[in-house]
Amino acid sequence: MGTLDGKVALITGAGQGVGAGMAFALAKEGARIAVVGRTESKLVDTCAAIADFGGVAEPVVCDISKRDQLGPMVTRVVATFGGIDILINNANASALGPLLDVTPKLLDRAMAVGPVATLLLMQLCHPHLKARGGGSIVNLVSSSAVRWDTSGYGLYAATKEAMRSLTRTAASEWGADGIRVNAVAPHALSPGLKWWTENNPEEAAEFVRSIPLGRIGDCEQDIGRAVVFLVGPDAGYLSGATIPLDGGQARWS
Repeated sequence: MGTLDGKVALITGAGQGVGAGMAFALAKEGARIAVVGRTESKLVDTCAAIADFGGVAEPVVCDISKRDQLGPMVTRVVATFGGIDILINNANASALGPLLDVTPKLLDRAMAVGPVATLLLMQLCHPHLKARGGGSIVNLVSSSAVRWDTSGYGLYAATKEAMRSLTRTAASEWGADGIRVNAVAPHALSPGLKWWTENNPEEAAEFVRSIPLGRIGDCEQDIGRAVVFLVGPDAGYLSGATIPLDGGQARWS
């Protein structure tokens, strides 16, 4: 038996990287997974990988930057699985670069995919979590805002800090409904980070040297397994926290 048998998890951005890693880890503990994202082929690949080890998953195409798609997507997940116990807001579209390069288009999309979609999905899932006797929400944030030098990370950090604030507030307001809300700030070898390390080898080498455990995390084994704990019964008294899944780095100056 798995620690998440009978649970239903909705995971955004689950077609690849950290989202897929969390989907694999939760499915191996018995959760049924709504694999949400924009690119159907990637979602199908994630679901096929889950089916290969006996898990249950359904691809759900949704561009979470489009507000009118969120309600129907949640309704579809509930109709398919009978409810929702776990919401993981993982999708990200925030661009890196100096503040003077932030255009209105970049700003709008970063906010839409980040804090706006996070809040709307938490609101939409709240009644379903409550109806199941409570549940768990995990929001994927970042340690970028606590760097001593945040040059080039301003927009990205701003969206993630907004999500951290929403996490703490929801934990405070929804605890009476049995809903726990936490955030994780991971370092994981996602496609985006892999691209960055390949294109910035010197900075990437310095980055890895700054991690006490000496490596960047694995999407499933390091991030996914930690999230299994967060949404499972052993973390039943943990809410409102931000967990730095960063190999001990915590702050990168």
